[in-house]
Amino acid sequence: MNVRAATPEDIGLLMSLVERLESELPALPYAEDPAERERGKVEDMVRDGVALVAEEDGQAIGYALARFGEHGPTTVYVSDLWVDEAARGRGLGRELLRRISEEATARGTTHVLLDVDSRNTEALTFYRRLGFEEGAKILRAPLGLLLATREEPGESVGAVHVQSDDAEAVERVVKDYLPRLSRRASAEVERGNAWTAIRVEPFDRDVLRKLGMELSYRFGVTVVLALEHDAVVRFVIHDRGRMVDEYLSVPEYFEPLPPGDALALRANPTVVSRLTGAEPARVRAVARNAASPAELPPARDLYEQVAGVMGLTP
Repeated sequence: MNVRAATPEDIGLLMSLVERLESELPALPYAEDPAERERGKVEDMVRDGVALVAEEDGQAIGYALARFGEHGPTTVYVSDLWVDEAARGRGLGRELLRRISEEATARGTTHVLLDVDSRNTEALTFYRRLGFEEGAKILRAPLGLLLATREEPGESVGAVHVQSDDAEAVERVVKDYLPRLSRRASAEVERGNAWTAIRVEPFDRDVLRKLGMELSYRFGVTVVLALEHDAVVRFVIHDRGRMVDEYLSVPEYFEPLPPGDALALRANPTVVSRLTGAEPARVRAVARNAASPAELPPARDLYEQVAGVMGLTP
């Protein structure tokens, strides 16, 4: 294996290697530089930056391109680093970076910079092993999204449902504890057959959640059931102060989530049945998840259906 500096005669070879690199990267939602502009940048790095080709038995098995000063006078930016799949695991990527670092040191450079697509987990693992740390995030959004007229979020309503018919005892705890959570909140306590509901104004998801946990310490089982932004339905069940299940009809409605966190927002029919008496089959049928509200029944209907399954008054 031989690593050498690229020459102007290697421009065609480098362009073919750039194409191989780009074919392995996650697709971008927008067009990149045309070939002529890409070729011009490669020519500039061959002339003024660092351009390396790794060869074995006369065949190119890797390359690297870097340019100086793009992010300050003492930086070198690695725009391309690629090793043929058959040659990976032999230290060639590390060697290409070492050669770039030697050239950069000779020019008074102090830091190496590069960017990696957040979906390219293999590359991220490789660079982190070498000591690279995340210094920034590149965010992107389609212009149409930013220019579109944004609607105000829909109405949010909900209540804490306590598994107790002793409304007076529940009300005493609420009057004592709610001011600690919010000075501006007020509560209305409603007696039911097996459940007592506490509706808090103004709606505040965190206040409801904390109130549900506190009431659970005192009375056992509580269910916080809410319709949020008139778009999604959420419930949180506490048992003796411990959160035992949480459901959100559209797990990534508010923000993208890691796969494990999204899965955790599915209803657990066994837990719901044990603590509320709901039929597991009905829980599975009603408390479904989807990627968008449009894939589910209208949110207010779903809110009422979930409440009905657990015997709650929405």
